[in-house]
Amino acid sequence: MFPKTSLTGLIVGVFLLYVLHTCWVMFGIVYTKPCEKPESDSCISPYLAAKPRLQLSVYTALRPNADGGHSLIHREEEFDVNTRFERLVNVSLPKKTRKNGTLYAMVFLHQAGVSPWQDPHQVHLVTQLTTYTLPKPPEISLITRQDEPQKPDQQKQSSDSELDRPVSHWRSRLTVNVVSENFLFDREALPGDVHRYMRVYQSGKKMIYLPLLFVDELSNRVKDLMEINSSSTELPLSISYDSIALGKLRFWIHMQDAVYSLQQFGFTEKDADEIKGIFVDTNLYFLALTFFVAAFHLLFDFLAFKNDISFWKHKKSMVGMSSKAVLWRCFSTIVIFLYLLDEQTSLLVLLPAGIGSLIEVWKVKKAFKIHVIWRGLTPTFLFGKRDESEKRTEEYDTLAMKYLSYLLYPLCIGGAVYALVFVKYKSWYSWIINSLVNGVYAFGFLFMLPQLFVNYKLKSVAHLPWKAFMYKAFNTFIDDVFAFIITMPTSHRLACFRDDVVFLVYLYQRWLYPVDKTRVNEYGVSYDEKPKGKSHKD
Repeated sequence: MFPKTSLTGLIVGVFLLYVLHTCWVMFGIVYTKPCEKPESDSCISPYLAAKPRLQLSVYTALRPNADGGHSLIHREEEFDVNTRFERLVNVSLPKKTRKNGTLYAMVFLHQAGVSPWQDPHQVHLVTQLTTYTLPKPPEISLITRQDEPQKPDQQKQSSDSELDRPVSHWRSRLTVNVVSENFLFDREALPGDVHRYMRVYQSGKKMIYLPLLFVDELSNRVKDLMEINSSSTELPLSISYDSIALGKLRFWIHMQDAVYSLQQFGFTEKDADEIKGIFVDTNLYFLALTFFVAAFHLLFDFLAFKNDISFWKHKKSMVGMSSKAVLWRCFSTIVIFLYLLDEQTSLLVLLPAGIGSLIEVWKVKKAFKIHVIWRGLTPTFLFGKRDESEKRTEEYDTLAMKYLSYLLYPLCIGGAVYALVFVKYKSWYSWIINSLVNGVYAFGFLFMLPQLFVNYKLKSVAHLPWKAFMYKAFNTFIDDVFAFIITMPTSHRLACFRDDVVFLVYLYQRWLYPVDKTRVNEYGVSYDEKPKGKSHKD
């Protein structure tokens, strides 16, 4: 009655619907319907259309409502909405702020020559100039036990074992935006995201809205934070201003809300900072490209996962497959996961690495035919037997590993000893994990070579999971794009480009050794074998 639909086709269909729906939602965010009848009472006119003389004033206060006093740190006398500027000011820190307290900035846009506290047509926003985060742990030389040069306050804090207590940090950037276009809003179709930033007043029969002032929280990055201590009497603050289009303002509001929601769901400030970097450090057109690339990356990831699981689930023979390469992939993914965990990498990178480690452990269980039998709380591991074809593959695999060991082990050991002498680490555990992961990143591709050697000896690639393989190949090239967008360790970034070369060699072998119907396929059987079925009488 209905045509049979494959799971892959269904997934691709749902994916395309998701992309189209997202495009429609994004269009609804950046496009605002203007008021069609300017003379109508339902229109809200801009205050900036009269071109008033304005000033921009920035105050600091210990409380967001300015109770307890406030201090003027900067005033832009000749403020022009369309003129971009950046000012560097030194801010005096109150005693309470220096003692692990907070400090707020109050940004006013008001009439020139009128105090913002007395101007009925002023608009203002309050934002924090401080945030609480964990201080960076000190690194030492594990041989000489010499610390990196630190300030006395930092040494005292480290000695008091207070590294696990969040301390106040200074946000060194304050980015202010004002919508410069004279947009005529329709009262009946006023966007909810703009409504909370809008202040209106009645002028005769017309409604006038005051300038749309916006403080860009996305520009506050973790890398710009400065730790506040008792000796920090003054700290620099960069105040930058630029006009903003209405569509970009609405987009930025939604992005800020999204980052805030992630933090409410348990994402740390460091994780949220990685997402901020995607929006702040990226051109909007490149950001749109990034969205589509990320969507396809998610699709290929799911399809590769589905086909990879299906391949190994039905895998009964290891003929033509390098078992040592499978074991190495399991070891390397676990080491990489522990390294990313030690480096406190973003959850965007950490979670896929953790899931990949669990999958690789399951593959090792299948490859070595391991059966676990529990006797109470004590597990017993049983290993299955290999047939003659599998033993021949194992010989090629062992021969390839023998040649690689002559090059690999001296390089890894030499690199670990060099790092121990010349590089500083937080602990011995950090040195061990860094040494292992440097070996994985620098020479890990060598462990992919045994599979190439087995392919060469058997003159066949029919035993490889090519569907999952090609999805992973697409994702490898997509990872090259993300290597420049998401913050990650340099070695992890270089490993993305290293895999490109290996995939190209695999593709060359695919072309060099056409699939032979008489050889075993990825499920351990040949195409010429007749399917087993129950005999029946005509």
